[in-house]
Order: sequence, then C-alpha cells, then structure tokens
Amino acid sequence: MRENFNEINITPLTDIFLVLLIIMMVIAPMMDQQGLNLTVPQAVKEQSTKEFKTINFMVSDDGRYYLDGDEVPLEDLSTTISSRMESCPDGLLIIPEPNSEHKALVKLIDVARSVGVSSVSVQGG
Repeated sequence: MRENFNEINITPLTDIFLVLLIIMMVIAPMMDQQGLNLTVPQAVKEQSTKEFKTINFMVSDDGRYYLDGDEVPLEDLSTTISSRMESCPDGLLIIPEPNSEHKALVKLIDVARSVGVSSVSVQGG
C-alpha cells in the first residue's frame, strides 16, 4: 500500500527567491544612474498688469443678489448676466457674505451657466 505524501518541499521555492534577490541586487544600483537631470524653475512673482473684467455679484446672508450695490431679483438674473457678458468677458465672480446660503450660490451659478458664462469663481474670505 502506498503512503500519502504529506510534506511540502520548499527547496525550489527558495531557489527562485534567491535568484530574484540576486537579480534585484544587480539591477538596483543601475536604476540610480538612469534618469533625467531636471531643473525646477523658481517661482517668480510678477506684477499682474492685466485688469480682469468680471461680473461681480454679491450674495447676501438672506439669499439676495447684488450687482454694483443694486439688488437684482432672481427672475432678472439671466437677463442681467446676459446684458453684461459682452462688456465683461472674463466671467462671473461671486462674493458671498459669510453666512450666505449654499442654495443661493448654486442658483446663481446655474443661471450663469445657462446663459453661457464659461468661467465662474467664488471669492472666499
């Protein structure tokens, strides 16, 4: 009668790991020599002479919209933004008061996108 084989021979596995270790030891020093010599440019602060022409809307704490100090009703937002787009091609800047509602900001962004404004910024404070 034949006996069951209950032992695992790990010698071939050990041989494979040793060969891989030797290969990695030979290749690792070569990897440091292959590379690109790059110089990182230094950040230079330049005075910006370009004046941005944006439509500046302020959103109050109670959800009202103001353009140049005048209140703009929600129904007139799209026509007001459309009329100002030609004279202010750089987009829309939203200046929210600290406790303004998120809903009012999103509504203004949606209206601006629907009339074709491609750049909308929110000023943090």
